[in-house]
Amino acid sequence: METLVPVLGDQLSLNLPSLAAADRERSVVLMAEVMREASYVGHHKQKIAFIFSAMRHFAIALRKAGWRVDYITLENPDNTGSLAGEVQRAAARHGCGRVLATKPGEWRVLEDMSGWGALTGCETVLLEDTRFLCPLDEFAAWAEGRKQLRMEYFYREMRRKTGLLMEGDEPAGGRWNFDAENRKPAEGSLFLPRPFRAVPDAVTKEVLALVAQRFAQNFGRLEGFAYGVTAQDAQAALEWFLREALPCFGDYQDAMLKGEAWLYHSVLSPYLNTGLLDPLEVCRRVEDEWRAGRVPLNSAEGYIRQIIGWREYVRGLYWLKMPGYTDENALAAHRPLPAFYWTGETDMLCLREAITQTRDTAYAHHIQRLMVTGNFAMLAGINPREVHEWYLAVYIDAFEWVEAPNTIGMSQFADGGLLGSKPYAAGGNYINRMSDYCGSCRYDVKQRTGRDACPLNALYWDFLVRNGEKLRGNPRLAQVFRTYGKMAEEAKRDLHRQASAFLKAL
Repeated sequence: METLVPVLGDQLSLNLPSLAAADRERSVVLMAEVMREASYVGHHKQKIAFIFSAMRHFAIALRKAGWRVDYITLENPDNTGSLAGEVQRAAARHGCGRVLATKPGEWRVLEDMSGWGALTGCETVLLEDTRFLCPLDEFAAWAEGRKQLRMEYFYREMRRKTGLLMEGDEPAGGRWNFDAENRKPAEGSLFLPRPFRAVPDAVTKEVLALVAQRFAQNFGRLEGFAYGVTAQDAQAALEWFLREALPCFGDYQDAMLKGEAWLYHSVLSPYLNTGLLDPLEVCRRVEDEWRAGRVPLNSAEGYIRQIIGWREYVRGLYWLKMPGYTDENALAAHRPLPAFYWTGETDMLCLREAITQTRDTAYAHHIQRLMVTGNFAMLAGINPREVHEWYLAVYIDAFEWVEAPNTIGMSQFADGGLLGSKPYAAGGNYINRMSDYCGSCRYDVKQRTGRDACPLNALYWDFLVRNGEKLRGNPRLAQVFRTYGKMAEEAKRDLHRQASAFLKAL
């Protein structure tokens, strides 16, 4: 009896549990480019190109490793356009009596997989995805009984579990977290390393032509596509980061500079999220650089925290709260997403920089996402579901398990504080402190009201007061509300008139 082993576009690892459990001699691996996955949101052109090209290269790697691979391209005239349809066709084509798959990263795909048995008439086995460091049942046990799920406490458990940056039972350097040392604003005079770039081969060029033709109306540009699409490329990108950028990553990970998309960021998330890199291996390599004295502890700890802390944490929270988490709207925000999120055509330079960079590269780093596009959307009361779908569409590393908690919980505070202890709200002063954007902006970051005032300033206070009933009891916002209470009544009225006029025009 033949076994069909479907492999998804974010499961591109030879260590995938379903591949490890399959009998290579009696199995067929199915990989399929399907329109339903390519279009359930309006994905960035480079995101589609990256995943399709990585899939095609992974099929080549599987065949070299001795697997039989049935690969269905998007152009295949018999392509049904759905995973379920392709699994059904392949099971019949190969006379399979069993389907063996690794559980997916997204809830809607798991729903689809759950019907494969009835659809094919085959025994269907779904294995847990062991490529993550914290099994979902382990996360659920950690979360049980907690009203708030703070990443910091979860992160400490993961440090103990993995032994990363530990000295016996204590954290290296005597502290768990060096985030306070990771907030230096960048200066234009810094020497910035050029990012890793892969040269598209014939397979990738073919995919780029396909995407240009079939997804011409999608957001983003294809020109300059230089992401790696193989495990070898991903390894080369890791080596580049360790050597060129990690030493300064800690100091400047929150900084922003005009025209600089990458700074000292690793840009490894696309490779981690598709399986081309192993997260624990990456963290061990980072730790090795610190132990060898080549990078400071704040850089190593800051990066490792993003992987074994934040990445594992948001995955656990996603599966704990789905379905329904992506519809959370604790602050009752219902304004539509502004059109400039798709065009970048706004006088606010911080937003224009982040959005046009995203258009050109399918990438923006975490502070641009959280404190620029995310902060503005929350202050303006944009519907969090629309914000979620925008982030899911435009970023090359966005899969719902990692993107939704970051957007719904951290960026928009739409889960009411389950993930974050307070809204990540900020006026123009934060942007001015962490970037060089404000000096060239049409608005004056130092003005609260008036024609030239930075819109973030009035929007910040308007947001707090608008949501005062829900936020006043938050101890981390007590001082902010006290400051507002001391303002003159006329100043308060001017702020709210300014915000109201801006939002009406928006």
